[in-house]
Amino acid sequence: MSDLTRLTHPRHPRSNAYDARWTIENQMGPHALWLLEWLAPALGLDTLPPGARVLDLGCGRAMTSVFLAREYDVQVTAADLWIKPDDNAGRLSEAGVADRVLPVLAEAHDLPFGGDTFDAIVSIDAYQYFGTDDLYLPTLTRLLKPGGRIGVVVPSVREEIDGTEPPEHLRPFWEPAFWCFHSPAWWRRHWTRSGAVEVEAADWLDDGWRDWLLWSEVCAEESPSDFMAGMARESAAMLRADQGAVLGFTRVVGRRI
Repeated sequence: MSDLTRLTHPRHPRSNAYDARWTIENQMGPHALWLLEWLAPALGLDTLPPGARVLDLGCGRAMTSVFLAREYDVQVTAADLWIKPDDNAGRLSEAGVADRVLPVLAEAHDLPFGGDTFDAIVSIDAYQYFGTDDLYLPTLTRLLKPGGRIGVVVPSVREEIDGTEPPEHLRPFWEPAFWCFHSPAWWRRHWTRSGAVEVEAADWLDDGWRDWLLWSEVCAEESPSDFMAGMARESAAMLRADQGAVLGFTRVVGRRI
C-alpha cells in the first residue's frame, strides 16, 4: 500500500488539501503547488481583488492554474507550449474551474496578449527556459498593468559556478541545459539591470533540496508514466549526491516600474 502521507508538508497547508495522486499524475518536475505556495506571500496573491487577471506562464498540466483560481479567486490565463489547450481544458473542467481558467497555446516569446492586461504574472519551474535572455523581461512586463507584479520560482544554484565544468560530484548527472540554473544574486542583478521592475524579492528556499528529493523519490515510485518515473529517479540520485551543497530553488518577485 502506497503511503502518500509523506507528501503532507507543514509549510504548505493549502497544497496539502489537494489529492496527492492527482499531483503525481500531473507533475512535470518539482512539486509545483509547494513552489507556488512559497511564492504566494511574496507576490501578494492574497491582496489581489476577486477576479483579478493572472497569467500562469508555462503552466504545464495546469495544476498551478487550478490552485490560483481556487485559492485566490482570480481569473487565470493558463499558457503553455508543450501541453495543448484541449488537454488542459479537460483537467480544468474536472477541477471545477473551467469558468475561471482559460487554457491557451503560447510560446513565451510570442504571447498573444495586449499591454496592461494582467494584474500579476506567475511562472513555476519554467521561467529559466526563456527568462535568462537579457531582453526578455521588458517584453513580458509590458503585459502587466502599471504596478503589477511578476513572480517566478526556478531551480537554482546557491552560488554561480565558475568555469565551464560543473562540480565534480554533479558531473554524472549534469546536462548542458542545467547552465540555466542561476543563483538568487544573479537573478536579482539580472532583473534589476533590465530596468523593467523594482525587485522586491530574490531569495533561496531553505532546505528546498529536501523537498525536491522527497518529491522525486515519491514520483519515482508512484508515477504512472515510465518516462516521468525515470526522470524522477535521476533527479533523486542527483539530489542525494548533492545534499544541498549546490542545488535548490530561487524565488524572484518584481513590481512593474
